[in-house]
Amino acid sequence: MDVEEVAEELYGLRPAEFVAARDTYVARARAAKDARAAKAVAGLRRPSLAAWAANRLARQRQQEAQQFLALGETLREAHRTLDAEQLRAASGQRQQLIAALARTAAALAGEAGLAVSDTVLHEIEQTLHGVLADRDVAEQWSRGRLVKAPEAVVGFPAVAPGAVPARRAPAAGAAEAAATTATAETAATTATAETAEGEEAAGAAERPAPKKKPARGEEARRLRELARARTAVEEADGEVGRRERELVEARDARQTAAEAAEEAAELVGRLERELHDGRKARQEARAAATTAGKAVMTAEHALREARRAAAQAAGAVQDLERPSRG
Repeated sequence: MDVEEVAEELYGLRPAEFVAARDTYVARARAAKDARAAKAVAGLRRPSLAAWAANRLARQRQQEAQQFLALGETLREAHRTLDAEQLRAASGQRQQLIAALARTAAALAGEAGLAVSDTVLHEIEQTLHGVLADRDVAEQWSRGRLVKAPEAVVGFPAVAPGAVPARRAPAAGAAEAAATTATAETAATTATAETAEGEEAAGAAERPAPKKKPARGEEARRLRELARARTAVEEADGEVGRRERELVEARDARQTAAEAAEEAAELVGRLERELHDGRKARQEARAAATTAGKAVMTAEHALREARRAAAQAAGAVQDLERPSRG
């Protein structure tokens, strides 16, 4: 059995069809004494609805998928090399593209008869974020083999304009010109400052006295309040992070429970069908046994009648063989 071909077929099925088809292939592999294939196929996990929709997008929109994978390569390389200009150029496409592709995946799922809720749509977007940020997730998605959304939203931080690396230093001639210009500007600034000092001395008496600086106690209190505010912000950020992780874990637990419940329901259905078939076979066997029992009784009765008739015929023969008297 070719496990790759089987996996390709299984992950193209709707999630509700996955387990039954997988179990059928496992049974075939075991019947063929192919333990390796049976173990490999049995280990294939049913995809969640969000992962299946994302896989369907990769399978049916291959050109868009390749462009999206190329964007992920660009972003990962830009982060690796700290190329801020390239990051801003690629990041500008990211959110808009992810939202559009998620809607396309939802539409493809709808065409296959599966409605996508807002929660599932969010998980599809989360999956696409993971495709951009994680090379392994991108590899699985490109093959249409994702099983569930990444455990946490993986994204790239926005790059501020000030993060762009400084341009290279100018050449020698340009540097000299810049130095000359800077010297002139410095001289002009100095002259302006001297003039301003003279004017300031002349009009010092006319200006009101400057405000007093805040007392040291007030400044210390302000700094303490600022420190407390910063601590509160850090604690709030930490609490947000914890709550986000708890939400992700809860969604994963819900997805796992839903998958287990669906597999259990499929198992119960299969066992109920087998039980029904077994009861039907038992009834048929009992009916056949009853019919056979009646046939035996009829045969036994016929045998007794035949033996009685045979005994009577033998007696008649004996009577005929005796010599008649006088």
